[in-house]
Amino acid sequence: MTDFLFRADSYMRSADATVLEATHKGGVLLDQTIFYAASGGQPGDTGEIRRSNGTSFNVVDTVHPNGDKTRIAHLTGADADLPAAGEKVTLEIDWERRHRLMRMHSALHLLSVVFAFPVTGGQVGTEKGRLDFDMPEVPGDLPALEAQLNAMIADDHPVLVEWISDQELAEQPQLIKTMAVKPPMGQGQVRLVRIGDVDLQPCGGTHVRSTAEIGPVRLGKVEKKGKINRRVSLHFA
Repeated sequence: MTDFLFRADSYMRSADATVLEATHKGGVLLDQTIFYAASGGQPGDTGEIRRSNGTSFNVVDTVHPNGDKTRIAHLTGADADLPAAGEKVTLEIDWERRHRLMRMHSALHLLSVVFAFPVTGGQVGTEKGRLDFDMPEVPGDLPALEAQLNAMIADDHPVLVEWISDQELAEQPQLIKTMAVKPPMGQGQVRLVRIGDVDLQPCGGTHVRSTAEIGPVRLGKVEKKGKINRRVSLHFA
C-alpha cells in the first residue's frame, strides 16, 4: 500500500519517499506520495522525482495500477533513468497545475449545490470543468445561478475533510450525489469533504482550504447529452 499524503494535506508540494518498485511499463511505486492519481474525474498529478544521485526524471501521469486503489504508479518517459527498489527519492509536484485542479474541483462541488440535481458524471480541468446532471429541463435564469455560485465562493466557506465508516455512509445514502462515480468503499473508512454549512459529500480528491481561494467563475454551455441528461460547463472567470 502507498500512503496518500495528499489526503491529509493537499498543499504539500514536496516530500521524501522510498522506492518500492520501478519499471518503465508499470511506473514508479513508492511507500508514500503527494501525487494524486487519476480518479473520480480529477486528472493525475504531474511533476518531478529527484534521485539521490542528483539526477531527476519527469512524472507525466499518475494512476492507480490495474485499478488498485491502495497503490499509485508514477508514470515516466520511456528514457527515464529509473531508481532501484529501496532508493530514497524526493517528490515535487507541478504545483501551479495542481492548485488550479484543486480550485476547480472545489468549485464543482459548489456547482452541485446550485444545480440541485443528481450528478451523473464530471471532469475536473485546469481551465474548465463540467458536471453532468440528471436534469429534465434547464433552469430558466442561468445568470442568477451564476451569481449565486460566485456569492457562495466569495463567502469564504472553510473546506474541511472528515472521515466516516463504510457503514455510516451506507446509512446516509443522501450524502452521495454522484450516480456514476461511487465513493471508494471497502477500506473501512470513507473520506468526506465539507464546505462550510453548504455542502458535504464523499470525495477522495484534492481541494482548497477555503472557497474564496477558488476565485470568480462563469457558467459555460449547458448541453443536452441524453433524454434528461444535461452537461454544465464551468470556467474560471
